Amino acid sequence: MSDQDIHPNKYGQLRGIYKNHIDLYNALYRLKTEKDQDCFKFLRTKFQSEITPECLKLSFLSGNQEIMSECLKYQKPNYKCMEYAIISHNIDFVTFLMNEYDLSINLGYCGEYKNLESFLVYFDQTNDVNICLDYLPMFNIPSLCEYFLLHGANINERNYYFKSALLTAAINNVNKDVIELLVSHGADVNETADHRRTALHHAIMHNKETTEFLLSHGADASQKDIHKQTALYYAASINNVELIEILLSHGANINEKDEDEQTALHLAAMKNSKEITQLLLSHGADINEKDIYGGTALHFAASNNNIESIEILLSHGANINEKNEASITALHFAAWHNCKETAELLLSHGANINEQDFAGRTALHFAVYNNSKEIAELLFSHGANINEQDNDGNTALHLAAKYNSEETAELLLSYGGKQ
Repeated sequence: MSDQDIHPNKYGQLRGIYKNHIDLYNALYRLKTEKDQDCFKFLRTKFQSEITPECLKLSFLSGNQEIMSECLKYQKPNYKCMEYAIISHNIDFVTFLMNEYDLSINLGYCGEYKNLESFLVYFDQTNDVNICLDYLPMFNIPSLCEYFLLHGANINERNYYFKSALLTAAINNVNKDVIELLVSHGADVNETADHRRTALHHAIMHNKETTEFLLSHGADASQKDIHKQTALYYAASINNVELIEILLSHGANINEKDEDEQTALHLAAMKNSKEITQLLLSHGADINEKDIYGGTALHFAASNNNIESIEILLSHGANINEKNEASITALHFAAWHNCKETAELLLSHGANINEQDFAGRTALHFAVYNNSKEIAELLFSHGANINEQDNDGNTALHLAAKYNSEETAELLLSYGGKQ
């Protein structure tokens, strides 16, 4: 296995970080052959290239002991050097840093870069079965997890990041076998860690089988994270119909709201997830539920010109003239965002064309703000009051003049707008 095979994305990041630096970095990065080593020496002797902390880090990544020793004459290693030593799978470098510089082996790096040998060196040094178990699922080896459990590891012990073995397993999308083993030994399926997410929150984003397993073993389908979002909201965010059906069958609250008081239906309408919108409504989602700003699913769909979602919502009885906290309707949003198709659809279903918001503005006022000539023509064809005034006495023509909307102003004059 090559170094790049260990974690190709990380290597790509490193290449990007150092590509604009002096060629010494490139020589260090590429130190695989004697020729590259000679290149490093040449840069040092010919150009007196400085050995920086970054050079030292890369020397551990390269695996070249001679260059690493040279860099150590000028720089002191830190935890990043240990990370790169772990990435390189060079156990000699890892133990050297541990013994000579008292740098701890990071179990998270061991798991991320699948360096089991360094992981076991840490265990041999500390004999800490609990902390080791928390990171062990990253290696996807059920038998090894079981070994630690049989030797007294606490299944619900948390690591430095307040994560248990089960949460680590769910976050890293490990095989279901590992999840099953941990749960069979008493792992708390509803335990939370970062942002109060449970294993179910993480499983929803990665793995259907793990999701089903957790739900069948007591995972709370309605538990909320720090933003008050449930697993159902997560499933809607990734447009996964199948997972939503599974969650609903396990009692997920379909109208549960997040911190902005948005439901899964709001999200589906915003993302124009036709199937999910239909599914949620068929299971009793409140079609006129409002968020913290008074917005309904119809407002969200109209703001994003999501025709299909609008049609579904209207066919299920959405209030077409519902207003948010600013008394803005779906038609206002369509005019503001220059969504002609949405405006046509709403008008064909009876939207009140002269409805006013909190400032007395109609959809025509909104169209003029953005010089939306097509929207203005559409509104005229449906009987919009061209001389309607807002609370400040402004007509659409006044606004057209104010915002230098020349084409729209000419159109308004042609339809009888008063100057």
